[in-house]
Amino acid sequence: MTIAFYLAALVAVLSTLMVITRLNAVHALLYLIVSLLAVAVIFFLLGAHFVALLEVIIYAGAIMMLFVFAIMMLNLGPLAIAQERLWLPPRAWLPPALLAGVLLGEVGYLLAATGAAVIHPEEVSPQELGALLFGSYLPAVELAALLLLAGLLGAYYLGHGIGKDEP
Repeated sequence: MTIAFYLAALVAVLSTLMVITRLNAVHALLYLIVSLLAVAVIFFLLGAHFVALLEVIIYAGAIMMLFVFAIMMLNLGPLAIAQERLWLPPRAWLPPALLAGVLLGEVGYLLAATGAAVIHPEEVSPQELGALLFGSYLPAVELAALLLLAGLLGAYYLGHGIGKDEP
């Protein structure tokens, strides 16, 4: 278990460093998703299965949806698609795919070794989760909401007027 923890931590740190150092936003996003998945594996290893599930659903899923939403609001045309194909050749998928493969293999090993395929987690009601999120974690929830709103407004501002003949 210790080796699996350190391996997941190494993948998280490496992929986070790649997020910071990439010049292309799409490449950085791929590494960010791998980093979030690695953190979910760490939560799983620590016994916080529900938090690991929330990490994958909320963070990795929300970031992907925000990115897709920003692309939709920017109203990119065929020229941008051709440029993206140049920026994201198939070989650019190899490093994040390898890191994600390491995480997938690690989770498979853990499920097989510990018999965690039959997990009986403690049941959490929506009321308990809501009380926790809007109780002691309220500042973090509000900060995340403000960051998502800032991203939405930024995408709207950047996309407003593309393809229009405005002075």
